[in-house]
Amino acid sequence: MPLVIADRVRETSTTTGTGTLTLDGAVSGFRTFSSAIGNTNTCYYTITLGSDYEVGLGTVGAGTLARTTILKSSNSNNAVNFGAGTKDVFVTYPADKAIYQDSSGNVNALGTISSGVWNGTAITVPYGGTGVYTLTGIVKGNGTGAFSAAVSGTDYAPATSGTSILYGNGSGGFSNVTVGSGLSFSAGTLTATSSTSIGVLRAISINCILP
Repeated sequence: MPLVIADRVRETSTTTGTGTLTLDGAVSGFRTFSSAIGNTNTCYYTITLGSDYEVGLGTVGAGTLARTTILKSSNSNNAVNFGAGTKDVFVTYPADKAIYQDSSGNVNALGTISSGVWNGTAITVPYGGTGVYTLTGIVKGNGTGAFSAAVSGTDYAPATSGTSILYGNGSGGFSNVTVGSGLSFSAGTLTATSSTSIGVLRAISINCILP
């Protein structure tokens, strides 16, 4: 039941109560729900009768509209118990579901985007993107939840020997220390065997979430 948005879809109905509407045909110059939306598909609708109104997500049938989900209404956002009279029924685009630009040109917050191909830069989390990336190597955080690849010589000093372990000196410098010279390494654990204070920088491969 895909959601379909269409223009100039408007019918009348004399159905009473809170249930499915029987639609009585298109208003002159408009289309029926069945022809424009398609049977079994869903759409956003509005029903009005005098001061009573209802906005919701409806499921279209052959000459019918089921009021599947109520979004807004004159009955405290519940289904309206419509009385006798001819109701105006039309496809709408609810404000709560609208995507638009604000005065600064920013798009209002979206829900989570589950799939799609996008050009340009990644869509950030505040605007509905997941920002999933794969980073291989040494990564660094910016302190606010974002990660990026660390740059050799800027963010870290590369080890000069394949048998050495890199450690920080506490003031921005790095040195190599050899296992066996005050250190032991076993089952992934580095242990100081003498009075040595070290910080270990390790190359990793991870999947991380960028905001």
